[in-house]
Amino acid sequence: MKFCQIALLMVAGLSIGCGSGKPTGAPGGAETGAAEKLQVVVTVGMVGDLLRNVGGDRIEVTQICGAGVDPHLYMPTRDDVQDIMESDAVFYCGLMLEGKMADTLEKVGRRKPVFAVTDAIDRSRLMSGDASQAAGGSEAHGDPHVWNDVSMWSQCVDLIREKLTELAPEHGNEFAENAAAYQAELERLHAYGLRVIATIPEASRLLITSHDAFNYFGRAYGLDVRGIQGISTESEAGLQQINALVDLLIRRNVKAVFVESSVSPKNVEALIEGAASQGHTVTKGGTLFSDAMGREGTYEGTYIGMLDHNLTTTARALGGQADPGGFQGKLSGQTEH
Repeated sequence: MKFCQIALLMVAGLSIGCGSGKPTGAPGGAETGAAEKLQVVVTVGMVGDLLRNVGGDRIEVTQICGAGVDPHLYMPTRDDVQDIMESDAVFYCGLMLEGKMADTLEKVGRRKPVFAVTDAIDRSRLMSGDASQAAGGSEAHGDPHVWNDVSMWSQCVDLIREKLTELAPEHGNEFAENAAAYQAELERLHAYGLRVIATIPEASRLLITSHDAFNYFGRAYGLDVRGIQGISTESEAGLQQINALVDLLIRRNVKAVFVESSVSPKNVEALIEGAASQGHTVTKGGTLFSDAMGREGTYEGTYIGMLDHNLTTTARALGGQADPGGFQGKLSGQTEH
């Protein structure tokens, strides 16, 4: 076991009282003053952006996994340990997305509020997961990439509003207003996705990416989705799988495949080379954001910007029609990032 994991588990066993003295804001703890912000730690950007939109100026969000970081494989650092222990609450995706952090989050949850935002999602809507993500565990879980269906990810807003209201009830009305406004915008984004993907010729509605992160995306917006690797990036792509995908590309005359911002492009490049060896030209249709959003401070560094980019890039690369500016007119028009 790596030192950073050992350190995290050791710190997780300590009392919260050894932190920095920031108000916990937890029920039964010190009250949060009017000018004080809730200190919230999140694992991934998609969760963090939900928190920022609902919590507004009443919270301070610290994010563990930054742009381009694969949460399937991430191990917390010493700084992450300190942030977690000094926070008022921790929010994470769940469904074993953060498989390497699962034990740690469970232990921290015995000492302070820790919430999996996907607990808000109707279990009947979950797609099957990958047992290999469980890091040695045997418990079954669903595919964690639920944010790729905007209508499903919107359900997580309700849980966040509820938990923030428990932590800071004096701001409950504000959280409710923020949540309602954000969910209305997500509903419009979902409608945009349905519209632009529907413009792709039916035979070309095949989305091939580095790993199986886009199954919800395909189900929601009407695409046949294939990943070279499995749901977890820990799995390996075999030659047989690559050859089968080459045959599929040729049979359906699809000309574009996609790399991911947080996953090595080597398997996609092998797929392109395999198609070329059989006389079928395939290009990179663009870089999609799968397990991490874009760079902080950019439009693609927000959840709406991330999905807008993915929907618009996919539609255009596969022969559909979408304005280069995308849903909100904020996209650069570039497919590579």
